[in-house]
Amino acid sequence: MRAFRFEKWQQGASFQDVPMPEPGPGEVLIRIGGAGACHSDLHLMHEWTLESFPQLATSPLPFTLGHENAGWVEAGDLRGYEPGTPVVVSPTWTCGRCQACREGATNYCDQKVTLTGGLGRDGGMAEYMVAPVTSLVPLGDLEPWQAAPLSDAGLTSYHAVKRCLPNLVPGTTAVVIGVGGLGHLGVAYLRQLSGARIIAVDREASALEMAREFGADLCLPSDDTTAELIREATDGLGANAILDFVGTDATLAMAAETVRKRAQIVVVGLGGGVLPFQFGALPHGCSIVTTMAGSTAELGEIVALARAGRVMPRVQRFALEDATSVFEQLKANEISGRAVMVP
Repeated sequence: MRAFRFEKWQQGASFQDVPMPEPGPGEVLIRIGGAGACHSDLHLMHEWTLESFPQLATSPLPFTLGHENAGWVEAGDLRGYEPGTPVVVSPTWTCGRCQACREGATNYCDQKVTLTGGLGRDGGMAEYMVAPVTSLVPLGDLEPWQAAPLSDAGLTSYHAVKRCLPNLVPGTTAVVIGVGGLGHLGVAYLRQLSGARIIAVDREASALEMAREFGADLCLPSDDTTAELIREATDGLGANAILDFVGTDATLAMAAETVRKRAQIVVVGLGGGVLPFQFGALPHGCSIVTTMAGSTAELGEIVALARAGRVMPRVQRFALEDATSVFEQLKANEISGRAVMVP
């Protein structure tokens, strides 16, 4: 079968012919119905090294990309799944034994190295992949190509929003910095789950328009005046929660300038920025956290929201053979929402 494979650090990826994968103990074979393209794939292909991503030290190259996957169960250790059942695959494959896993926080598994599909093990940019049966969530009547982005873009943004919910009672303000593939879903989950006013920030007018469609109350272009405008919109007090889906020096500085006392900054973006920290760098009682994807249980929650028609990602559908072109478009910020490739 044809597979889009990451072959060498900072050398991109290309199509190769590979054998059909065979599921091992506790695994199932999945016929792929959709595999999402993510900015993390661009970082992996063109920027990161083994030193910056030591988790992959135990995984020899090449491997098939694609950590945002959905399809149909075919065979393997089915554990009650019927062949043909549509499923979405959690991007966090865990040990299932540590304290975090036993508590349900599977995205914070205590194992130092947990390789997953598309990140160390073969992912979904192919006709078939294998995955742990414990990572699957049934889709019901959702189409796999529509649901594939839920496994990363949806799950990561949902988990970040849930971290903020205690701060977001009615009358509060949440700021979403970067409303692209993940951020537009962050806006949507804030609208569904909180009573907060939502301020969206982005450099692109098209992204801000998408944010309005998904529920943002105020949309601001990202420039030198943005922090002042956020402070004005919050009567000089700042926002109760800020979700940074970019993570550069500039966006982290904006978050620090516009966050309120006792509020929270959640850094999701992999922009490589640094926020110098010392006493007084943030308002008193403010916290700053990073997150990693979301739990398998949370994936089930957002599938339920999608099946109810409450939150669905914006998806552009492509053929798998267009993978190289898709990543070029993604790099050039020409993708609105999420790109999904279908074998």
